[in-house]
Amino acid sequence: MAFIGKGSGFDDEEWSVPRSYDLPELPWETIAGRLEQLTISILRFDARLEASGLSTGWQSRCDMMEAVRALMLDGHLVEIGDLVLHDAGMDIRHPTHELTRAATTLRARRTALARPAPWPLSIDGLAALRGSGPGRGEGNHNRPKGKPDPEDDEAYLPFANDADPWKAHFAEIDALLERTDKVLAGETPLLKTRSHLVYDPDLDETENEDLWLDVVKRTTHWPAIAAAAIAWNAWLDLNLYTRLPWLGLIMAGAILRARGLTSHLLPLAAGFKQSKFRPQGREGALEKLQGFCSMVEEAIGIGNRDLDRLILARELMQRVTKECRSNSKLPELVELFLSRPLVTVPLAAKLMKVTPKAVDLMLAQLGGALPRELTGRTRYRAWGIV
Repeated sequence: MAFIGKGSGFDDEEWSVPRSYDLPELPWETIAGRLEQLTISILRFDARLEASGLSTGWQSRCDMMEAVRALMLDGHLVEIGDLVLHDAGMDIRHPTHELTRAATTLRARRTALARPAPWPLSIDGLAALRGSGPGRGEGNHNRPKGKPDPEDDEAYLPFANDADPWKAHFAEIDALLERTDKVLAGETPLLKTRSHLVYDPDLDETENEDLWLDVVKRTTHWPAIAAAAIAWNAWLDLNLYTRLPWLGLIMAGAILRARGLTSHLLPLAAGFKQSKFRPQGREGALEKLQGFCSMVEEAIGIGNRDLDRLILARELMQRVTKECRSNSKLPELVELFLSRPLVTVPLAAKLMKVTPKAVDLMLAQLGGALPRELTGRTRYRAWGIV
């Protein structure tokens, strides 16, 4: 799969030798003009997005669409409607493995955007976004699962032998809920065992993480787009997190955000899907940079077109909301349309805390300003701005 990239390319005989990723030599005189023009385009789009007042809704829609597109690039198809309902806890069917991966991608994008800009580009940020293990020095990965060692006092809670036997059980449940809340908040990743049937036992991800972070550090004085391009190509070359190929584009977007070009995460997965660039491992440094620039250009174009649709839909629906009462829920329904790729009656009823009948009345009140119906069925109806 072109999206995943090639392997590390280092021999086993050199494994014990400290490695370093060689930065390519770029013809700055040739590419300076395009980098400057692309930087201006990103800044203009970010300023336009902030001035529109739709940045929150646009980012929410972008994150969900990017999660679906990232899985599509990896060879898996996920319905956007299933992801929207799964995110709201309203699954209409049992979640599939692909849907769970899309939800993981969505959570990673939200976590990277919720934290300060430099945080994703740290070892703690990488550990939290990949969701596969705690940060370095946290916990013991080699401890086998099963019953605790009777001689290990730390394996038991301090009140395990209390007179009340239920106290220890409730404490374990509380501890589990606390760990789950931290995982969902992106603070502490999930503990997982690494099977040799799935992961390469000779691949040292810790060393590759250090190499990639060193690339990010050494390119801090480069133009932001060039630094993001080199970091993304280094991610592919080092084959970081082979089961999370979408994370490399999130990190490239995080670099652009950390360098101040944008306060949002651009839809780079959509730009990659739309562009003709597919890394095969035979390209030179200039070709890789130009390919990444084409991805960013496509991402900006997609973002602008989606923003145009949101602005037009908001203007049409606001003509109706201006005539409604001050205590009406109709403006909340409009905001829901602007922040979700699709909206159903049960979804709107749950998020707005009204009855489905009230949602039906508000949909009828919108009239011609109602977004397009996406399903065309009577039992399951959904509307969205497309």
